[in-house]
Amino acid sequence: MKKKTTKEPIKQRTTSTRKNRVAFMLNDEEMKALNRFITTYKVKNKSRFVRETLMTVILKKFEEDHPTLF
Repeated sequence: MKKKTTKEPIKQRTTSTRKNRVAFMLNDEEMKALNRFITTYKVKNKSRFVRETLMTVILKKFEEDHPTLF
């Protein structure tokens, strides 16, 4: 008797459509460091890496600066 296999649906990332472009400049040393990191850690998507890293720092700062009652 064969065992039935059920395929679970692939989870979709719930992200909004990205339609706003941000451009910034790096000096030679910064670009070399970024490229070295991407190569060393085998980052597959540079744009995603930079975006997630930037947003992580921003959200962490917002959390640190959040007003508290006590």
